[in-house]
Amino acid sequence: MNIKGSNFIDLSFFTGADNDGDGRSVVAGDFSNNGRQDLLVRQVGGGPLLLYENNFPQRHYLKVSLRGSQSNRMGVGARLTAVVKGQQLVREMFPINSYRSQMPNLVHFGLGDSERVERLEIRWPSGKSQVLKNLGADTHIVVDEGKDGTAAIETVVPGQTIRP
Repeated sequence: MNIKGSNFIDLSFFTGADNDGDGRSVVAGDFSNNGRQDLLVRQVGGGPLLLYENNFPQRHYLKVSLRGSQSNRMGVGARLTAVVKGQQLVREMFPINSYRSQMPNLVHFGLGDSERVERLEIRWPSGKSQVLKNLGADTHIVVDEGKDGTAAIETVVPGQTIRP
């Protein structure tokens, strides 16, 4: 558990997330689509996949997928900076980040008790910068490179197809 960016506490024993296996590959993703990042672990030498469901109290979040036009289609390599209650949260769209694992092609911002993202800046691989303001929490959006304001944003609704 992250302690305000200054330290971490190992809670695996208390949460049941410890095991005797030789886990080498882990993917964090919102597998239950509730805004909380779960963990999927693969053991060396095979065996079952282990899914650790995140049962911590529900907090606010924003998920962002990218749709590049001048940059690559998925926005891989983009840098996203969200300002939430004056604090900057920085993420990069880089879905390959673990040994033999690939993350979902989206960026997840945990917002704590904040219901809004004041400002979201996207620095695309093309070098262009895009700023979106006053985004609501608890949603998954797709941002089109180079478009302005609400025209740049499409909301993802689970079970509904979004345009390519």
